[in-house]
Amino acid sequence: MSLLIDNIGSLVTNDPSRGGLLGVIPDAAVVVEDGRVAWVGVGADAPDADERLDAGGRAVLPGFVESHSHLVFAGERAEEFAARMAGQKYAAGGIRSTLAATRAASDAELSANVARLLDEYAKQGTTTVEIKSGYGQSVVDERRSLDVARSQSPFTTLLAAHVTPPEFAGRADDYVAMVVDEMIPACAPLASWIDVFCEQGAFDADQSRAVLTAGQAAGLGVRVHGNQLHQGPGIQLAVELGAASVDHVCHTDDSDIEALAASTTVATLLPAADFSTRNKYPDARRLWDAGVTVALGADCNPGTSYTTSMPFVIALAVRDLHLTPDEAVWAATAGGARALQRDDLGVLRPGATADLVVLDAPSHLHLAYRPGVPMVHAVLKDGVLR
Repeated sequence: MSLLIDNIGSLVTNDPSRGGLLGVIPDAAVVVEDGRVAWVGVGADAPDADERLDAGGRAVLPGFVESHSHLVFAGERAEEFAARMAGQKYAAGGIRSTLAATRAASDAELSANVARLLDEYAKQGTTTVEIKSGYGQSVVDERRSLDVARSQSPFTTLLAAHVTPPEFAGRADDYVAMVVDEMIPACAPLASWIDVFCEQGAFDADQSRAVLTAGQAAGLGVRVHGNQLHQGPGIQLAVELGAASVDHVCHTDDSDIEALAASTTVATLLPAADFSTRNKYPDARRLWDAGVTVALGADCNPGTSYTTSMPFVIALAVRDLHLTPDEAVWAATAGGARALQRDDLGVLRPGATADLVVLDAPSHLHLAYRPGVPMVHAVLKDGVLR
């Protein structure tokens, strides 16, 4: 069954052959068939299809690609947020309260929460979501977290070293040894990537390297939480190990930016977390101008970024990270796809996955121009209206 989407006022393709960063086609049309994009071009040249969807002059773009989320959790931390807004400094230790609630929750409760958050994402135009574990921090709880995540997304990451759990208090090296010897072998079949929080108060460079290289030996790709709260070794470690992405990237020096620019590692920026923690924003302008591949993510989690709104993230990236609207949209679509090492997502060209968003606006510029306003008119996942 084929579907023609026509009367598109402005189509963002992210196809460089179309010219410009976003490959925008005015007065456009798209044909999708069997979950894939079959044809893209000017509406007047569109072929016939079995069914038709009139976009009504609205803008259409690829579905947003969220490459960094923490959806498998229980509880919430609103009081912690309020304390930060009253002046308390953010520290990584708040994760342990979510760990306790998650361990106490049933699989059904965790699964229902993931489904609720994925629905929020979809309603705001996100069609692909990576999901991390990391709120179990025991072999049993990390494996069941990944079971829950994998049942709802094919993009799963074992965040084996998020914090040291209470039973290993003061014994981070012992915890890392357990992760390497027991957790990774048990959990790797349910994940595509290994991840670690390489940060003061979490795991140092040697501990992070041990976890990441053990994950690689088990067949997993590498992702890194790096340089969020302080200047540290996370970026350099990610580049050294050929990581798919290093995420947060708020504190950088010249050597970090040079290393990223010379590598294939994506810098995934998470400005909603910095907004919520009053942390230093990453220097996105400098990263982009240096040639670093930049992605944007919402980083949905209950402690530091309880949002599923990629349009909000785009607005923050334009206003506070000094990306242009075009750059921010690219980073939230094609950039996210690169962070997930996929070339069929975040782009609209023949053969790509037919994930599309129809905006209630004539242009993608309205995502930043009208912050906080519901912009999504319709979402197609694998060519099907949701």
